[in-house]
Amino acid sequence: MFVHAVYFWLRPDLTPEQRAQFEAGLESLRKIEGVEAGYIGVPAPTDRPVIERGYGRALVLVFADQGAHDAYQEHPVHDRFRKDCSSYWTAVRIFDSVGT
Repeated sequence: MFVHAVYFWLRPDLTPEQRAQFEAGLESLRKIEGVEAGYIGVPAPTDRPVIERGYGRALVLVFADQGAHDAYQEHPVHDRFRKDCSSYWTAVRIFDSVGT
């Protein structure tokens, strides 16, 4: 199993149309062949010093293996998302992990 977790810090000045385009872009990523499970979320209301809650959206995708993840990275839908939506965030953090 390969888990790809992406956290986006969104620009605060996004218009409703830009926000909708970003959300649609996230949804399109979950549908790419090879994605076994996909989750889109916002920060939970938990409140402890170790929890990062400054991001605007989380995208967590599960793949069978790194090969499936690597194919996803080169998929035209993924390329389109980066091209069309990268101006909507100020920062992105990615955490990839594999099962042990």
